[in-house]
Amino acid sequence: METHGGVPARSPSYEGVWRFTAPAVDVSVPQARHAVRDLLVRQAVPVHDDIMDGLLLIVSELVTNAVRHAALLSPEIAVEVAIGPEWVRVSVEDNHPYRPKALEADWGQTGGRGLLLVREIAQEAGGACDVEHTASGGKIIWAALPLVPMAPGPGGAL
Repeated sequence: METHGGVPARSPSYEGVWRFTAPAVDVSVPQARHAVRDLLVRQAVPVHDDIMDGLLLIVSELVTNAVRHAALLSPEIAVEVAIGPEWVRVSVEDNHPYRPKALEADWGQTGGRGLLLVREIAQEAGGACDVEHTASGGKIIWAALPLVPMAPGPGGAL
């Protein structure tokens, strides 16, 4: 444990894990996005604006995928937000057994790039994302981002 002047350092007050459920319907997409944004604001999480924007886009994509592709076998989805001292992780859980993969971009199609977008946002921010199976046979798709963007590389910009 880190100490300051011999006194154990306390975890930031914004740390924690929050979970809520929603029906797997279209209106849940903006509701989930607003709920995550409101939670981060209410907890006074020091998240950079660019990271917040990426995180909210990720929430929209993950909930949209659950609504579009899992609703038949999973009429309810769960959204979880876990906040650490330097990162935030969002995940969406459904009961559908299919484990999607980030598809290669087929620019001739109008859809099918949501997980590719999630992966790109996470990687660009210096975070990560993955898909995991649940004990009940469903899946959790998650993305974790740092609260502050990575420093740009040579010739790069934030």
